[in-house]
Amino acid sequence: MADRLSPPGALELDELVAEGVSPWLDGLSRGHLVSGRLAHLVAHTGVRGATSDPAALAAAVGTDDAYRDQLAALARDDICNGDAVRAVCAYDIRRACDELLPVYRDTRGLDGLVSTDLDPRLASDPESAVAEAERTLRAVNRPNAMVKLPATADGIAAIRECVGEGIPVHVTAVYSLSRYRQALDAYVEGLQRARAEGRRLSVLSSAVSLPVGPLDAEVDARLEELGTPDALALRGEAAVASACLFYQVYDDWFGGGHWRSLACAGAHPQRLMWTDTAVTDPSSPTRYVERLVTWGTVSAMTLPTLEAATRRLTLCGDTLMGRHRVARELWDRLERLGIDGEAIARKLETESARRLSAAWTDLHEAVEKGRRGARRARAAGE
Repeated sequence: MADRLSPPGALELDELVAEGVSPWLDGLSRGHLVSGRLAHLVAHTGVRGATSDPAALAAAVGTDDAYRDQLAALARDDICNGDAVRAVCAYDIRRACDELLPVYRDTRGLDGLVSTDLDPRLASDPESAVAEAERTLRAVNRPNAMVKLPATADGIAAIRECVGEGIPVHVTAVYSLSRYRQALDAYVEGLQRARAEGRRLSVLSSAVSLPVGPLDAEVDARLEELGTPDALALRGEAAVASACLFYQVYDDWFGGGHWRSLACAGAHPQRLMWTDTAVTDPSSPTRYVERLVTWGTVSAMTLPTLEAATRRLTLCGDTLMGRHRVARELWDRLERLGIDGEAIARKLETESARRLSAAWTDLHEAVEKGRRGARRARAAGE
């Protein structure tokens, strides 16, 4: 699609939405809220959800004056730093949920959602993960909030338990088909338990993230190390091929008869979400957005990528459905070159867990530093 002006009343990403893709803001911060940026994105571009990022939040807490008053109030309260961190996160998620509540109602709970991280260390203890998820959602106190849990080997059980307890879950960092199938199993088993216990399935929206940028970066680095023409010709293709294979599994799973009874009870399919879609190449900043287009999916974009998408987006219809054979052939070629997809997935999963733990530590330190600074300022003024 060439550069175009949206007709009166149209949203800038209407064409993407018409293809079945929900655009979400990836990396929510308080600056997006107090500036009215999120409200603008919802009202004028068609953004239909948002997801937090603890690394971005840690940086914002340390530099953005928008957090100063809350940190000062939290410095006066006699609470542990973990509760202070939860309060900071909950404030942002609550306001974002309010901005997106009309979308949530209009789509009957399919969109209009906001996801927030839990302490990643809790993923290895399902009981603790459920307890923290419940505390987090109580603090937010909005129907359209979700909690994030990583799809590690330990995290799968926590995902199952949370869904079974009626907690909407955003499953993160899924890099392989085997792990994706485990996440699907955990979601469905959780729904079955929730239904057996009389919970409303219509409020249990869920998404599962494939981080496309890191997957391509890891595969491309190995292809460049090989350096042969055959290897170099496959650069930039692995993530889209994986997305095709993921979508085939999604389509088979949620189009099958075994899903029908849960759907009749109000359950939503667990949607695929493409994350880490930012591209550093200025000539194609929306490459992943344009190449990952198919019905019932989510494209999570950072603010710069969203802004680029509103200026120019070249869409060519559905890019994934029915292309799984070509995708399988591409991965077969990669494997013949010695590119082991499962080994790459394990490496990326481990690195993602390490980054998330580090970001969570940084967030705790930023909040504690802000509270200490507020206490010093108050003492100096007394």
